[in-house]
Amino acid sequence: MKLSRNNGLRASAIGALVVSGALVLSACGSDNNTSAPNGDKTSAAASNIKCDGAKGQLLAAGSSAQKNAMDLWVKNFQAACEGVEVNYQAIGSGGGITKFNQGQVAFAGSDSALKEEEVAESQKICKGGKGINLPMVGGPIAIGYKLDGVDNLVLDASTIAKIFDTKITKWNDPAIAKLNPGAKLPDSTIQAFHRSDESGTTQNLGKYLSTAAPADWKHDPKAKSWPAPGGQAANGSSGVATAVKDAEGSIGYFELSYASANKISTVKVNTGAAAPVEATTENASKAIAAAKVKGTGSDLALSLDYATKAEGAYPLILVTYEIACDKGNKAETLPTLKAFLNYAAGEEGQKVLSDAGYAPLPAEIAAKVREIVPTLS
Repeated sequence: MKLSRNNGLRASAIGALVVSGALVLSACGSDNNTSAPNGDKTSAAASNIKCDGAKGQLLAAGSSAQKNAMDLWVKNFQAACEGVEVNYQAIGSGGGITKFNQGQVAFAGSDSALKEEEVAESQKICKGGKGINLPMVGGPIAIGYKLDGVDNLVLDASTIAKIFDTKITKWNDPAIAKLNPGAKLPDSTIQAFHRSDESGTTQNLGKYLSTAAPADWKHDPKAKSWPAPGGQAANGSSGVATAVKDAEGSIGYFELSYASANKISTVKVNTGAAAPVEATTENASKAIAAAKVKGTGSDLALSLDYATKAEGAYPLILVTYEIACDKGNKAETLPTLKAFLNYAAGEEGQKVLSDAGYAPLPAEIAAKVREIVPTLS
């Protein structure tokens, strides 16, 4: 497809999207740390919501990274639109896409864009159309650990790959010691935790390791189910975070908000830059800002640079998408789907995000989403 002016605008806008959007994941993810606006603000926001024929129940499912945003939007939307119920289940990206492609939900949230086979599968549900990816939020995937006496652990892509592939099994392994001179690393076994459910977070970790340490991570970078042998499994990012918090000598991966909420130490990544890079939203935004739009038409899927060596750029990143049919939506839920997504991407929906520590979409990207949503059919 030829590069259109609109695609050019998307590309120019994406830097602004991800820089502000990367701030989001520091505040979202946990099912138990929802911060909603107070009742007065909710009432004020709800009074300006356009229901546009919304009615009945709207089902959605997927990534837990956007759960707190959904909680805010659902609360306000239901307050404004009498008789409407929006039910978003934070069951993980894989579960959300499965439900979407089985026609069980009107839209899904995913921490990674649809694969080609998932797009093909969506065509059975999206009659005359297909599932499209709309990026909403981004941020860092933290490598969290619990190791008494070690407060500033540094790892690189190679050591992270070998730890999660059970090729490095002791904390005082020479490869870890070399990256942490002077640290009192114990001669104890590493307990590595991974997701038991299908997850875009797992997939993004795999993409990072396959790109930044290809010699050490030979597994399928597109896998949403954990592909490596060994380790211990826990359900959801919250399960992995809880496991790491409770087990001495443990390590795991999850959105930064889980580390912050549970006071879990996080790994600094040696990317080859002048200094190791900490997992912060600001540092993640520097990496995500290099993203390029690879989708065409209404699809806004992104290509991320996991191998960046830019100073202060944290490379282990993800972007969360909303996935919906461009055509072929169910007639009975289409008005509610469009009204809800219009609200979420609109000024009122974006405005309430700051009450929970989220960053609103930049105006140009929000305008593009608002341009796409009304065309859903």
